[in-house]
Amino acid sequence: MSGMSSSAPLPDGLVAVVKQDCPTCVLVAPVLVDLADRSSITTITQDEATFPAAADWVVHDADLALSWHNDIVTVPTLLKVENGRPTERIEGWWREKWEAFTGVADLGADLPDWRPGCGSLSVDPNLAHELAVRFSGSAMTSRRIEIASLEDEWEAMHDRNYSDGLPVVPPTEARVLRMLEGTTRHADEVVAIAPPDLVECTVEKIAINAVMAGCKPEYLPVVIAAVEAVCSDEFNMHGVLATTMDVGPILIVNGPIRNEIGMNSGGNVLGQGNRANSTIGRAVQLIIRNIGGGQPGGVDRSAHGSPHKLGLAFAEDEEGSPWDSFAQSRGFTAEQSTVTVWCGGGPTIMVDQLSRTPDSLVRHFAKSLLTNVAPRMAMMETVLVIGPEHMSRFHDAGWDRARFIEELESHLTIQTDDIMRGVDGIDEGAAPEMAGRVVPKFWPGGIHVIHAGGQTGLFSMAFGGWIPPPKGSVCTTKEITR
Repeated sequence: MSGMSSSAPLPDGLVAVVKQDCPTCVLVAPVLVDLADRSSITTITQDEATFPAAADWVVHDADLALSWHNDIVTVPTLLKVENGRPTERIEGWWREKWEAFTGVADLGADLPDWRPGCGSLSVDPNLAHELAVRFSGSAMTSRRIEIASLEDEWEAMHDRNYSDGLPVVPPTEARVLRMLEGTTRHADEVVAIAPPDLVECTVEKIAINAVMAGCKPEYLPVVIAAVEAVCSDEFNMHGVLATTMDVGPILIVNGPIRNEIGMNSGGNVLGQGNRANSTIGRAVQLIIRNIGGGQPGGVDRSAHGSPHKLGLAFAEDEEGSPWDSFAQSRGFTAEQSTVTVWCGGGPTIMVDQLSRTPDSLVRHFAKSLLTNVAPRMAMMETVLVIGPEHMSRFHDAGWDRARFIEELESHLTIQTDDIMRGVDGIDEGAAPEMAGRVVPKFWPGGIHVIHAGGQTGLFSMAFGGWIPPPKGSVCTTKEITR
């Protein structure tokens, strides 16, 4: 067996590329030995150095450079090489074509006429991105962090303050390149200016944090669209960080992409257990933290925070809903995939196991919502996540989204005299100039309704909101593009 420089061109003439871990390659091994005896051939072996024989016509492609540089997709591949480059090729075993290709008759007379090959090691999903980094050079522009050989890379990421407190996946170049395959957008494209430090946020940097969060490449378009939304002036991410309330961005996904990436819209929809739900929201929070500089104790001044500040994303159960989707209510079509970012605090449960009419249930919802954030706060905003069993009450009565919100709002008015400062011995409340008025609990357009949750359980959820615009945050929807 002879060695060959991984950067050297292929030898002219016949060249076969094989691996021992391939039944077809094992099948044609005697044919390759026969060709070496009766003609002239060089065999490039990808795995076992002495396969198909220990001979000077066998070259071990130990680092897979020859296979990678010459675009070997299948083994066995038979090549004709001129001036160091392949000019013709046959993939797999096909006796008639091999005989015509080599000019040697009676090849493998005792073998089947045809057999398909196997995947080349150079395109193995577990190796391809590492090889791309090694041989093509990386065009990535982000700063490299060297980890000492004795450092634990997981602990090192935490020690360097790149973590949200949970372990993060080390973003190697190969992992980031794999992540970037999830979008057609260029890695150096600036997607947004990330607050609070107003740093350019490129697709590459988003991909790095998506890796750290544990995303799959197919989640990346959702993360990119969400970053565009939270970094918009309308959403006011700087203000969301700076408030001492518990609020943060909550992501609601609509459209075909929900099912394509396997998001959860059913049981435990706001909880753990679904990779897409868990990691998409986390990626957005890591981006604001690591790129924008929005870290707790710095610009992030939340007094208590909320578990969802680690990240919260969920999908609407559109298929099970009798209404138009949340995205459709915001002007998008059913064929469009969207992500809506809304600024809210932790959810509270709304329990009603006895109401059998929409009138009873909507009144009970209103009683719960009058305490949303605080009983003496008005002109707020909320997201309602209505469970399927509760939704059936409105569906059976023929209520649509507009009717539901109209009826709900009619029960959500507040007499300011009941919430004035000092009333009932409570100092908190409306200012004196508000006396004698009737105000809505939620500002116009401030009730957002999503259908999601498990099929069993007479429960719905309500998120507390933040202050309304222009000082607060605007619920923002972006279309997701690949």
